Amino acid sequence: MLISLQGGVELGLLYALMALGVYITFRILDFPDLTVDGSFTTGAAIATVMTIGGTPPWLAVICAFFGGAAAGVCTGLLHTKGKINGLLSGIIMMIALYSINLRILGKPNVSLRGHEDLFETIPVIVLAIILVFAVKLLLDLFFKTDLGLSLRATGDNSRMVSSFGANTNWTTILGIALSNALVACSGALVAHHQGYADQSMGIGMIVIGLASVIIGEAIIGARNIFWATFAAICGAIIYRIIYAVALRVEWLDAQDMKLITAVIIVCALVIPTVRRTLVQKMIAKKRTEEMLAAMVQAKSGGGR
Repeated sequence: MLISLQGGVELGLLYALMALGVYITFRILDFPDLTVDGSFTTGAAIATVMTIGGTPPWLAVICAFFGGAAAGVCTGLLHTKGKINGLLSGIIMMIALYSINLRILGKPNVSLRGHEDLFETIPVIVLAIILVFAVKLLLDLFFKTDLGLSLRATGDNSRMVSSFGANTNWTTILGIALSNALVACSGALVAHHQGYADQSMGIGMIVIGLASVIIGEAIIGARNIFWATFAAICGAIIYRIIYAVALRVEWLDAQDMKLITAVIIVCALVIPTVRRTLVQKMIAKKRTEEMLAAMVQAKSGGGR
């Protein structure tokens, strides 16, 4: 069980970069980007093929980062310049990346066995913690800069930002590119961790990313950027731990994992609403009691 939990934490940290990427589009830009399912595999494919070709693993991961950014730029251009609906832009790019990823890999599955991987000299959990929290701190600093604030403002109210003369098309493209770059980087790390890249490994990543963000916000909250990014990381870790524990349950099979994912997301969405409703009812009850107490006191005082 402890081994399963450790593996869940390790995978959670590796998927945390993907959760941070989804957070940028989902929360910051308010953009429904489905490119994630394709760019995750793109990062894994680039890192795997380059590593097999003799490129140092760390450089292969950096190249995967830029490959994901390129995919995000294409999605952003389809939306901003092509005037295509945001959801449809992501779907189009996701479909295109399916063929592109297959071209990169050359076949549906490519193994890293027998080649140097990123975690050969440094333990997974150590490197993942350093990398994830370094990215988190850099994102926190970025979102406090003028460009970062423009990006946040674009998601909040793009019309207002445009009225001040800012180019919302540029900030939207930048945000989507940064998001998919982090997603691709996560895909590259996961490929090195599991020792192979697969054409279908990115399927459902947007759902996992959204689940991570929602779970983190439900448990930790998102009072500001620092806590929001931290919540996304914690949400990814918690999701993978729940996933690992579910795999240990005897009456559950691997084929049930998608159902478990759906249940986790439903719980993450419903629990905050239920909690908010209960708090509101408690506040309303307290106010009613205070009003009744005041009325009784006023009546008794009037009686005297």
